[in-house]
Amino acid sequence: MKDYNCNIERVISLSRELMVLADEGDDARTDDSCGVLYGMVRDCAYKLRARAEEEKLKHKEKGIWESNKKSETVEIRSTERKVKL
Repeated sequence: MKDYNCNIERVISLSRELMVLADEGDDARTDDSCGVLYGMVRDCAYKLRARAEEEKLKHKEKGIWESNKKSETVEIRSTERKVKL
């Protein structure tokens, strides 16, 4: 896979890690201000992932995206989310 495509895949992977971190941080937090922080992390992760997915689609449309079965079948770790009130 070319570096420019590999970097897009890395952004997608990092955004998944940020989402998991936000969920775990929310579960472990002890105050509202931490909740704001993890909400910001989650928001950034969704924005990064959406933009990276757009770029990936553009690369596919241009015909410069090589399919890498390993990277395209990455499984997202499922976490049970507890809501704090």
